[in-house]
Amino acid sequence: MTPQEILAQYGPRESMEYDVVVIGAGPGGLATAIRLKQLAAEKGKEVSVCVLEKGSEPGAHILSGAVMDPRAITELFPNWKDLGAPLNQPVTRDDVLFLTETGAMRTPDFLIPNNFHNEGNYIVALGNVVKWLAEQAEGLGVEIFPGFAAAEVLYNDDGSVKGVATGNLGINKAGEPTDNFQLGMELLAKYTIFAEGARGHLGKQLISKFKLDAGKDPQSYALGIKELWEIDPAKHKPGLVIHTAGWPMDAQTYGGGFMYHLEDNKVTLGFVTGLDYQNPYLSPFEEMQRWKTHPSIKQYLEGAKRISYGARAITAGGILSLPKTVFPGGALVGCDAGYLNAARIKGSHAAIKSGMLAAEAAFDAVVAGRQYDELSAYPAAFEKSWLRDDLDTSRNFKQWFKKGLYVGSIMTGIEQWLLPRLGFKAAPWTIHNAIPDYAKLKPAAQCAQIAYPKPDGKITFDRLSSVFVSNTNHEEHQPAHLTLKDASVPVAINLAKYAGPESRYCPAGVYEFVKNEDNTDRLQINAQNCVHCKTCDIKDPTQNIVWVTPEGGGGPNYAGM
Repeated sequence: MTPQEILAQYGPRESMEYDVVVIGAGPGGLATAIRLKQLAAEKGKEVSVCVLEKGSEPGAHILSGAVMDPRAITELFPNWKDLGAPLNQPVTRDDVLFLTETGAMRTPDFLIPNNFHNEGNYIVALGNVVKWLAEQAEGLGVEIFPGFAAAEVLYNDDGSVKGVATGNLGINKAGEPTDNFQLGMELLAKYTIFAEGARGHLGKQLISKFKLDAGKDPQSYALGIKELWEIDPAKHKPGLVIHTAGWPMDAQTYGGGFMYHLEDNKVTLGFVTGLDYQNPYLSPFEEMQRWKTHPSIKQYLEGAKRISYGARAITAGGILSLPKTVFPGGALVGCDAGYLNAARIKGSHAAIKSGMLAAEAAFDAVVAGRQYDELSAYPAAFEKSWLRDDLDTSRNFKQWFKKGLYVGSIMTGIEQWLLPRLGFKAAPWTIHNAIPDYAKLKPAAQCAQIAYPKPDGKITFDRLSSVFVSNTNHEEHQPAHLTLKDASVPVAINLAKYAGPESRYCPAGVYEFVKNEDNTDRLQINAQNCVHCKTCDIKDPTQNIVWVTPEGGGGPNYAGM
């Protein structure tokens, strides 16, 4: 049965009404909800707010490096230290390394560009910060519903957004209701704020429907793959931040590694690969595993224990790709819009600040008796904010690196080191990009195959053992949430022309080409492995894969990430 047929037979859906509904309990969504309730308390008003979260609990799906700039959370909670926010490890040192296969060159401190300076910042497990934010939100009266995925945008007759519907539960692989069937609910609001993270399922639809990206550069993305380790106390350097460029990437491919020393002998490390890469034989997962074998990284991991693993797409287009963030009845905040500053490798402060700005606009609208219109005060406030300046200083970063490592490094040095010392707040020039990431992939015949070493099970690992420590789980009998517009395309085009890149760009082993009994090829989708990174939705060269929401509560359950 189609969703429409199910609704016709089992409907109507129950509904709940709020002043504001927020989709996603990440930093941006929770900051939106918290700020709304703070303003209501300050002004003596009643504003009802609920947050929907597809993860099993707030923080379950949160994955970030992360070095956190505390500027926004300090605006939200000036007394966050007294309240016990888990920002426990200040940054004590920045190392920026350029790697060759066996060697490394450390950038002298006085030459480190401004974007890599982290004085005053904190190394955090962002999932723990989000759990803390959720506690603060609930303490202020926000209703949070974890385990409920917002699956559909609901519209008024005039086309304005009136809320969302959660996904149906208890549907089998054939799309038929089972004995455990439960119809989704409608969450209706005067304003609906979307904070789903990078490449949000509903945000993507809204950007298309309302043409929010008209006149903007195509959004650019990267895939971040991360691991959490417990290392030898003798090797642990609390507060050390390491960023690397160069090996194992070639000079034409954007990518780099990071290692951050948390408290309690733990380090978080990972590799970021730009999803504008050209060679279909490249595997971001294998590049990350290979990067760990470099002497500068391996020295910390020998004799250590890997605790967790995860992956997530990152918006990297910056202010030049930032869409219009408001539409009738709602707004986009955080990485659902694309506020991350790729040059600084930071997005949580931007998510929190954008959520606060959206909340202030929504609060004023609700108390004025408005509903379903555009919250124009939100983008207007952004234009006057420090967040806009933060993004503007880095507007050319990813565009320069699209021209290669050496051009990117030189121009980043000029824009982020030299120009500030000459009194410029931002570069006086702007570099645009017109080609989306998926269109950059070259046919396999034009590219060299890449031979990756086999994992050793100590420093390097395979995909399936990695997914296991991400605590990923999906109800196995539900319909696959990774769908194909045309089932013939993976073999007829992707395999024939691009050597089946989906089997390599997915960091969770979801896609594999297997042989039928007659020796023909078919694409097998192991949806139960999916860590919700959205890479397939972004990088598929034919844009034939569409990521839709699985049953609420499914996916990874990241611990300490």
